[in-house]
Parts: sequence; C-alpha cells; structure tokens
Amino acid sequence: MSPAPDVVRSAYAQLTVTDLVASRWFWVDMLGFHVQYEDSTHLYLRGTDELTHHSLVLRQADVAALEHIAYRLRTPEDVDKAAAFFTELGRPVRRFPAGDGTRGVGEAVRVLDPLGFPVEFFHHIERGQRLIQRYDLRRGAEIARLDHFNICTPDIPAAYAHYTSLGFGCSETIEGDDEHELYAAWMYRKQTVHDVAFTGGDGPRLHHIGVATHESHQVLRAADLFGSLHKEHHIERGPGRHGVSNAFYLYLRDPDGHRVEIYTSDYYTGDPDHETYRWNVHDDRRRDFWGNAVIPSWYKEATPVLDLNGTLQPVTRTVLDESTVAVGADGLG
Repeated sequence: MSPAPDVVRSAYAQLTVTDLVASRWFWVDMLGFHVQYEDSTHLYLRGTDELTHHSLVLRQADVAALEHIAYRLRTPEDVDKAAAFFTELGRPVRRFPAGDGTRGVGEAVRVLDPLGFPVEFFHHIERGQRLIQRYDLRRGAEIARLDHFNICTPDIPAAYAHYTSLGFGCSETIEGDDEHELYAAWMYRKQTVHDVAFTGGDGPRLHHIGVATHESHQVLRAADLFGSLHKEHHIERGPGRHGVSNAFYLYLRDPDGHRVEIYTSDYYTGDPDHETYRWNVHDDRRRDFWGNAVIPSWYKEATPVLDLNGTLQPVTRTVLDESTVAVGADGLG
C-alpha cells in the first residue's frame, strides 16, 4: 500500500449557498469572520488567529451543499502521496495545478474518499495578514479559527479505519456495552480533541463545521446578538457543555441550514500518555454534560454532499427506531 500523506490539520471547508448577501450577514457580521477576498459569487473567510488565506469558502449556487472539506499536508511531496494513496484505493482522484483550483491554494488533490466525502489535500496556501492583535476589527462571536468537521456516515467502523490509515489519533469514542460496538469517534492530527468526528446516521452528509473562539463569554455573546435582533431562530442548540471534548458550545444554522458549532475550552491531546476516553452510549452526559435534551433536528437534518463533478450524492439511509435514537450518539438519526 502506498504511504499515507502526512496531514497537519483540518484546513478549510467550501460550502455552496443560495444567497451570498444573507450568508455574509451571518458569517461575517454575526460570527465575526474576516473577509480575505470576495467577488460576485464567492466569499473567502478566515478567523482572527489564522494566517492562511481562508478557512471557509462560500460559493453562490442553486443548491446549498458541501462542496469539499480540506486538509493541509506537511510537505509539497505529500500532495503526490495523497494522489497515489487514493488512486490505489480505487477512489476518484482529481489533481489541480497551482492557480487552477481554489483561490489562494497551490497544487492540490481532490478525492472522493471511501466514505463518499469530497476531500481536498494541499500543502501551499497564501498567507494572510496577522490579525491576532487587531482588536479593532473584531465583531460578533470573534471567531478565532476553524477547529473541526463533523460528518454523518452509516458505517462508523469504516470511518474509524479509514482515518486511522491516514495517521489520525483518537481522543474519544462513544461505544456500546459490547466493546466492538462503535457509535462515534473524535479523531485528530493537530493537538486538540479533533479535526474530524463521525457520528452514525444517513450519509454521506456534513453534520456541522466547528469554529473556535477563545472564551465562553464570546459564545454567550453570539447567542445574545441573535436574540437581540429577533433572529433567535438561527440558534438550534445550547449554549451548553459537551461531555465528549469538554467543550462549551453553541449550535447555529445559517440562512441555508448549514450547521456551525461555536466551540471553546476543549483540551490538549499532544502528550504521548494521552489515551482514548471511551464513553458508554447509555451515559447521557456524553452529549451534554448537564443532561440537556437534544432536539429532533439534531438527528434528522444535515448538509448534503456533492461529488467531484458538483452533483448531489445519494444518501445511504439508516433504519432506526426511537429507542435507538434515545441512546444514539450525536448525529444519529
């Protein structure tokens, strides 16, 4: 088997949206992303702490969907390794020379991975101006950076095996009474709780993207801002504290229904003594450490996914009864 590319971290997501003006209000004015570049059909956004050209791309389209998620690689040579790795798996692979793919990104490989997700791998990306101490530019939730992707798939063991083959570590799981019964997993390359999580459910679909802010009061401020403008319907769940990850959170839906988690206060996973923390699926604290219930939309709704040709992909359905949902992991439904 060809060696896996050396993934550094989750890098950016590209979403299609149906109203770029409404999306700009949500992501820029309310969440506080900085605009790196915009034109009539695209917004390239980044957080305050990020030095790369973007961590989120919004593209005007007729249908709202996930166009691709992207991971940054350690070296330029890793781009070739990504192409060879996925070609050997028999997956669709498309190469983009520098300047032919996403704005600001150098040579890249875009694949349809074994889980059915469009994923880009790249090394080079243009550098953005340092904004860490530009307090005068901060607004809304003061988003600092992209943190993670959360994806829905009906085959959690296959997802775990695939990301393990890419060199990802596992910070936490949700498991059944049978030690081989895996409901969800949180996996990482950077030294936080996760770069990607996968939870059981109809897929492939994007459950949410997670964006980090520095302090819990910024999460609360985001909720207050939406409430003060009578836009509280954008708030789906929280604020609260997760059992898994320990993070303080708020879940929002953008004007197209894309779900975003504002996320803070997880923990460091870089120590070699870090071991996977295993939650039992019957422990309700895993979803919310304070025991708050999860609303039905959490289980039923997620963003559809495009293939490499821009066509909506079919979804593999999971057949679940209410008792299964009651004990299921986040995203199961």
